[in-house]
Amino acid sequence: MARDNKPVEYVCKPAVMVALVVVALVLHPTHAGRHDWFVAALVLSMLGDIFLMLPRDMFVAGLASFLLAHLAYVVGFRVHGGSAVEWVLAAAGVLVVDAVLAGPVLGAVRRRHADLLVPVVAYMVVISAMVSAAVATGIAVAIVGALLFFASDTLIAWNRFVDARPWMPLAIIVTYHVGQAGLVLSLAR
Repeated sequence: MARDNKPVEYVCKPAVMVALVVVALVLHPTHAGRHDWFVAALVLSMLGDIFLMLPRDMFVAGLASFLLAHLAYVVGFRVHGGSAVEWVLAAAGVLVVDAVLAGPVLGAVRRRHADLLVPVVAYMVVISAMVSAAVATGIAVAIVGALLFFASDTLIAWNRFVDARPWMPLAIIVTYHVGQAGLVLSLAR
């Protein structure tokens, strides 16, 4: 199995995102207004991918791009609607998961990269809002996509700050791209 093949990564990772943008552009969303927000989220995600691939450490720039992407997804999901009760219940469920996973990650960030604590917390809040927004829609493919994206980012945080494992990079990329694909396919629901 090829590992750390940067030229392949530099081509394939953005190419997958370009393909997802094309799919998003040709889909006819069931809720007007979601389309543009989702395309913006995909483009911002691709920018985040590029920042994180660069040889120089551009972690904060990548984090900021993905934070903005999640905000775009939140707005796009908000166009779909969902009652206040659905949003509160979804957020409560996500907060339970956050409570379990955040402790080790934030503890490691605080000890090793205190300068990243505020950006990491802000990012965690926003991705949690994105997952909550997806759950509140009740659209299964959106929920699965958001949860896979969340899993990918949890693995990134764990791998970077807590305990790197050799299998994590592959798990990260698979959950990320399948999650993004699920979010795109939710446009048709």
